Parts: sequence; C-alpha cells; structure tokens
Amino acid sequence: MVLARKNKPLPPVNTTTLVTALHIGASSVSMIIAEREENGSLKPIDFLEQPAPLARDVFGSTVVSNATTERIVTIIRGYQQTLAELGLDPHNFTRAVATNVLHEATNHERVLNRIRIACGLPISMIDDGEMTRLIYLKTRRRIQHLPAMSLRTTLVVHVGPGNTRALLFQKGLISRYTSYRLGTHRTREAVEASHAEGPSLLRVIREHASGNLAQLRFDFSDVSIDGLVLIGYEIQSVASFVTKNNEACTLKTLRQFTSETAALTDLEAVKRFQLDYQTAEALLPALEINLAISEILALKEVHIPTSEYEQGLLYDLLASRELSGSFATEVLRSARILAARYQSDAGHGEHVGKLCKHFLTNLQDLHQLTEHDALLLQVAAILHEVGTYVSSRAHHKHSEYIILNSEIFGLDRVDVTIVALVSRYHRHSGPRLDHSAYATLTTEDRIRVSKLAAILRVADALERTHAQRVSKIEITRTPDKLRIRLPGVEDAAIERLAMASKADLFEQVFGLTVVIEEEN
Repeated sequence: MVLARKNKPLPPVNTTTLVTALHIGASSVSMIIAEREENGSLKPIDFLEQPAPLARDVFGSTVVSNATTERIVTIIRGYQQTLAELGLDPHNFTRAVATNVLHEATNHERVLNRIRIACGLPISMIDDGEMTRLIYLKTRRRIQHLPAMSLRTTLVVHVGPGNTRALLFQKGLISRYTSYRLGTHRTREAVEASHAEGPSLLRVIREHASGNLAQLRFDFSDVSIDGLVLIGYEIQSVASFVTKNNEACTLKTLRQFTSETAALTDLEAVKRFQLDYQTAEALLPALEINLAISEILALKEVHIPTSEYEQGLLYDLLASRELSGSFATEVLRSARILAARYQSDAGHGEHVGKLCKHFLTNLQDLHQLTEHDALLLQVAAILHEVGTYVSSRAHHKHSEYIILNSEIFGLDRVDVTIVALVSRYHRHSGPRLDHSAYATLTTEDRIRVSKLAAILRVADALERTHAQRVSKIEITRTPDKLRIRLPGVEDAAIERLAMASKADLFEQVFGLTVVIEEEN
C-alpha cells in the first residue's frame, strides 16, 4: 500500500503534458500523475494511495457510512492539494471514477453528490464494459510478457471485490467472456457471521463459492485450458510471496501459502504482507477462490502478475477510452460469437456492416459520428437479426431483448443499450419515447441511436435480398436528396421497394429523401 507522499518533490515536468486519474476503489482511493510523451505513451510520474473501507460498507450493510464518505472526501482533497502545488487544475482530472462496487450501495448517489459538493469533482462509476476493457489491457500486457501464452488456450480470471470475470484467450484472441457474482469482499462479508477460523474458514469460503465454481467449471468444460492467469488486487498484493521473476506458481505452493495465511489473524497479515487492514480482510477469500478455480480446472501451475494492481489500473484508465485496432477487433469477434449462438445470417449481417461503413465514410460531415459510434453500428449490423432465432415475426423486438440481456465484450451497458435499440429500429417503428429502453437514455444518446438506426435502415434496405448483390454504391447529394446509384445491379426494384419503407427515419433525422436511381 502506497500512502500519500510527505515532502517528496516531483521531478521537473511540463505540466501541459500531464494527465491524471483518480480511482475510488473497493478498499482504497488512489491517484496517478503521468506524462503523455510525444509518441502517445504514458510515463508514470507519481502514484498515491490511501485506504478507505468502501467495499466493507457496501457488502456489509448496502450503505456507505458517513464516516467512509468523509474519509474519501478528505483523501481526495489531499490529492487535489498535490495537483494545485504542481500548477494543475485540482477540479479537472483526466479521469475520475469509482469502482463498480459502488453501484450496489443504496445511497451511491448521495455519496457521489457529497464528493461533488465537497471537492467540486464529478465522479463516474466504472461499469462492466469498462472493467472488461481494463482486464483486457492488463491481460494483453501479460501475454506480451509471456509470448508462449499467445499460442495457447489461456484463461484469465479476475477475482474482484464483488464479481469474478473470466476471459478465454485462444491463440491470443478472446473467444469467450463470462462473469460470476463472486468476489473477495462480497465473500468476506457473507462468511463473517460463521465466526470460523483457520481451515474451517477455508471450508466455509469454498462452500459459499460452490455454486459459482460449478458454473465456471461447466462454462469451460468444453475446452482444454493450457494456462491460467490470476489477477486481482489482493492476490497481486502477495504475488511476490509465491512467485519470483514472473515465473509460474505451482498449485502446491499456492495451496500451502493459502493454508499458512489462514492461520494468521488480520493484524498479522497486515504486518507480514505490508497490507492495509481492508485488503488483509479480503485476502483469504481471494486466495481460496483463486485456489478453488485452479483446482477445478485441474492445472498444476498458475501465473500471477507481480506488478502493482492499482497502479496498473490507474494507468489503464487513462488508456481505456482510447482503445482501437485490436480492441475493436475483439468487440466485433464477441458480437459474431453472439450472432452465431442465435444462428443469425452471418453473410447478411457482415454485408450490411460493409454498406453501413460506406455511408459512414462518405457522409461524415452530415452525421458527425465518432469512431466509437461507428463500432457500435458495426456491432448492430452483425446482430440486428438475432431475434429471428425466437421468431421471424416481430424479430426486431426479439433482437432488442436478446442484446439487452447479453454481454458483448468491451461494451458498457449504455453501449449495449444503444446497439439493442439500433437493432430494434432496423425495421418498422423508429425511436419513440414510450419505448422504455430508449426513454432512459440521455438526449445526446437518443440522437446517436436515431442517427445510427437511420443509416442501418438504409443499408439494410440495399441488402433486402440477403444475397449480397449490392457490392458498389455511388452517392451524390443535393440540398434535399441523397441519390444512390448501384453499379452492376440491373434491376433495383426490390431495393427501391425496401427503401420506400425504411428510408423514412433517414429523412426525419438528416432531412434528405433517399432516392435509388436507375442504372443508365
């Protein structure tokens, strides 16, 4: 645990290149100051961390106490003073977030309001989508450090404070993502009433986790896992005691270390492993859950990163929103896996996606959508007909339901909601405020949905035959019309008929009537 600096000056830096991240975590509040170098990479300058028992409150009573809230406020104010001394705006962090554990507190809004009033700082809560992105970043670095793992089937397990997430990598690419309501602090609070100690406490923890462990075993029973990477705040805090130089830790070593730790009191664990008290409380559940997962997968060794978990998370927070390239590829892979699960027409979805991309590229000044919006549109194109698995009748509504109740790697809940709604609006009615999911969005996000759905409907009309016969598109614009020519298509009667029923939203949103012109 790294506490606040005392009289430790920072090296001279150019404040215009500094970026900052604040994280209100499950058991601590931390801040990183980093310098963005010319090539875009981040160079950590300073890292601060102080304990705060947020998770203990949330999982113990579902309410964050006033004492914990004021503790967090005091820590943040101290960090803000540090930024002010550097000549930085103390109210303008590059990223300022709270753990997704806070979602489960019944008074989370009051806590965030208190921080905003006391510190002049808006805090956003990390959701499952961003947490997955952060795990992905950490995992990608791990695979880079161990190149052999990129050629094997590797399962990465993150046992967090409230939930456990598992990412399956095959040849360096994500092929599966699952999550379980099983976490270190959640387990600690659940078993505390047993008053068990030592080996008895390990048995209670294992019994409490048995249902989720059985589900995890089932979820990965169809694959042969070559390597297991265990990440998480608590287990990485003690990684140096069970592994050296990033070498693998044998299951025998992990089992013995867990048994020895069970014999310690929380205070003894604090002293031996140099932990704060909140981390020490959750250490035994972390060790036993990770050990149990290793055992049910019948592996002889595991890999535990010895790097600082919290410092890495803050670093990744600054990079998470800028992900592109390989990350976008993983998002699309996840969408394709979901589409295949519901036996959607892959050729149709991919072709609609290509047509969407053509409109996005050629109408940028009109729609002014971002690269992230373009990614969501590609996902919607792939998934817009998954509802036919339920029924071809009203399949757009079934598509919305399936997507809303599915996980798409790397997308947060707002992203998934946007994809679900864009998929719903690919036919029949456009966006309406009496559609509950649409009504919950902000005005800005509702506009995004309307723009994306308008483009998807036009692209889908050109792929009405599901035969991919429209391969080229020529677009011209007049003040009131979007004129489309389809070179190579001699008779566009089918596409013209489909466009007549689907282009209405495009005209409403962009003010242009869509016209398919005859090939001369």
